[in-house]
Amino acid sequence: MKATASFLRYGVGFDIGKDTILVCVSVIDTTGKVTVKGTTKLANKAAAFSGLMTWLGKHCKQTDLPVRYVMEATGVYHETLAWYLFTKDQSVSVVLPNKAKHYLKSLGLKSKNDRIDAQGLARMTLEQQLPLWQPLSKNIYSLRMLTRQHQRLQELKTQSQNQKHSIEYSQFSDGFILKQLNNLIALYDRQLTEISQAINDLLDDDQPLREGIDRLSAIKGLGRLSAATLVAETNGFTGFENVRQLVSFAGYDVVENQSGKHIGKTRISKKGNSRIRRILHLPALNAVRFGEPGCAALYERVYSRSRIKMKAYVAVQKKLLTLCYALWRNGSEYEPSYSPTTTKNVSDQAKKIVPTSGTTQDQEAEACLSYR
Repeated sequence: MKATASFLRYGVGFDIGKDTILVCVSVIDTTGKVTVKGTTKLANKAAAFSGLMTWLGKHCKQTDLPVRYVMEATGVYHETLAWYLFTKDQSVSVVLPNKAKHYLKSLGLKSKNDRIDAQGLARMTLEQQLPLWQPLSKNIYSLRMLTRQHQRLQELKTQSQNQKHSIEYSQFSDGFILKQLNNLIALYDRQLTEISQAINDLLDDDQPLREGIDRLSAIKGLGRLSAATLVAETNGFTGFENVRQLVSFAGYDVVENQSGKHIGKTRISKKGNSRIRRILHLPALNAVRFGEPGCAALYERVYSRSRIKMKAYVAVQKKLLTLCYALWRNGSEYEPSYSPTTTKNVSDQAKKIVPTSGTTQDQEAEACLSYR
């Protein structure tokens, strides 16, 4: 007689819109079979979430089985539900839309609608071990909103300045438009000053956060605003098990294009947080300009090999990011003259046998940290 398969866990997928949420609950058994237990639709409002838990209780009848929830990162529309489930001590995962899209494609589905997306997400959390979502702390969440608003205002100011320059040097200028642009630029300047003051006030009220950002600001070329943006966009560098995950999150991971005899260009993926790359652009230029020891040496090494200035500056950006990660995680002060090689015995290095092929662990670590 054939044995009956037992259930392992429940998976709940949410397809989230601005006003409504489509919910699907599924279950997986020991044979790997996924069965849909039910679907429903509810309003994307906190008042409707208690009814969601009641509905899930009717479909997740085996209370001894774990339940995993998953949703896509849809702007800010998913945050209310994610926070609600987190406060209820539920296991929540938030995946990037492109990751969910590629998973659904792998299932061979030809159609696409909200119900199919919710079912696919529920199946995804049953078949994969997705990382659990960790919300931002209140102060870091506020800091992220402030730094992002500062970026938007700076971009608007630059746009108005470019328009003003274009009108001033055109064949026919218009005094009325110039006056409006001057007023806009003055307004943006006042708002930028207010945002900067709000950031400083927030940091002054949170001593551990302020001390950590000040440690990062000790790096020559990295200002307080740049350090605050890095901390805000990475949630205080939490959720990363190693430096490679952080590099990939920022889009600095290297993508190769090689197959057989074809050797294409090697470049960074840029599939990550663009705000991190944007905020590190000027600090990288300043670090090289003002002679930050590690950054200047890295720039010269990469530029002498590639003869491409921007590639060398991108290497410096990556180094600044990994350096900030190390300082923040270790809680240590920045020492410009520090070098890991100074702590090793030179004679031991001379005796080390390096194989003619393959890569040693020391070489792998150097390749990860030196942008080679």
